[in-house]
Amino acid sequence: MNGLAPFEDLDLFIRLAVALAGGLLIGLERGWEGRDLPEGSRIAGVRTFGLVGLLGGAVVLFAGDFNGMFLAAVALGIALFAVAAYWRASHMAADIGITTLVVLLLAFVLGALAGAGYLVPASAAAVVVAVLLGIKPELHGILQRMDRTELLASLRLLLISVVILPVLPDEGYGPWQAVNPYRIWWMVVLIAAISYAGYLSIRLIGTRRGILLTGLLGGLASSTAVTLSFARLAQRGAARPDLLAAGVVVSAAIMFPRILVVLAVFAPVLVEPLAWALIPAGATAVAVAAWFARRIPMPEIQEMEAPRPRNPLDLMTAIKFGLLLAVIMVLVRAAGQWAGDAGIYLLAALSGLGDVDAITLSLASMAERAEIVPSIAVTGVLIAAAVNSAVKPVLAAVVGSFALSVRVALGLSVALAAGAAGFLLRWQMLSLP
Repeated sequence: MNGLAPFEDLDLFIRLAVALAGGLLIGLERGWEGRDLPEGSRIAGVRTFGLVGLLGGAVVLFAGDFNGMFLAAVALGIALFAVAAYWRASHMAADIGITTLVVLLLAFVLGALAGAGYLVPASAAAVVVAVLLGIKPELHGILQRMDRTELLASLRLLLISVVILPVLPDEGYGPWQAVNPYRIWWMVVLIAAISYAGYLSIRLIGTRRGILLTGLLGGLASSTAVTLSFARLAQRGAARPDLLAAGVVVSAAIMFPRILVVLAVFAPVLVEPLAWALIPAGATAVAVAAWFARRIPMPEIQEMEAPRPRNPLDLMTAIKFGLLLAVIMVLVRAAGQWAGDAGIYLLAALSGLGDVDAITLSLASMAERAEIVPSIAVTGVLIAAAVNSAVKPVLAAVVGSFALSVRVALGLSVALAAGAAGFLLRWQMLSLP
């Protein structure tokens, strides 16, 4: 008898069970992947993976004072075994990858992690590994559809977030200490990530899935860009005004929850009051878009070729947005100093003519630092969103057609009215004794 208490025995059993389960889960996927291979040609099967995971847990638990050295020695032994099995399998088949070899070593490491008591990380990692192995066709399909532009854009996103952001100073510079390089670039990274997510989704799914889907995903990148693209289609008569209006309105609908996501990161205190306006406005815009599309045959909605959006992510675009953000931050403080709240509201309206993100981030930053009261920031964001929505029918008329402009104006007017009603309801509820 080893003298362990019952609860200590149970803890050991749990650790070993998790180590075994992680190995079996990975082995299950590997076994399924190689189910058509001849017997004896596999590097490792389900049982081998399970036993290797269990071995990793057992080594950590029972190696004693030689834990580190013994663990490394066993890992080396498994590596030699895997290499020998790989060499043997390579003589039986011409196309043998090293994925199974690497994953076998990973199963041992995750088993050791479970044996050391890190049950949740070990279990989560085993699930992630199994998922990554299982979605191999989908990952290869993404690579087939991704061109060099998308690859470089993905690398640039990592560059501006992982490499540039950590080295920027987190302190204010310039007039009123308004320019904080770290905070500005962090805002640039967030907006770039959201925009690129929408762009990449359209690229991977394809624009032939329809105007509505393109509008929905394109709104993550830029609802103004979607409006211009669909207005050009209207000018050429490439699609019905109702369908194009549905795409424009649904792209505008995404702007409202997008604002809430940005504020949740930089100024959570603004989310609750703005949600009363932005959520009803977004939901109503989606409903109006569905109403516009109600008479369009489903094949036409799904198969209409929509314009491919431009890649929103490159270093120059990020730098330009960062400079715009810095300028807006200085101007907001200047407007507040020279013209009070009215100056901030005027600047919000002017900013909304082109872009909502910059003024939203500027007001959020000031509210989070208590440089303005939250109510001023909330009003400024609402003004910018309303002006940006009001600009879209104008763009549709100038670039597209009168029929498209009328429908967009109708849809966004109803959405803004719903948002105003929601905001007034909150104000009335706060006014109740």
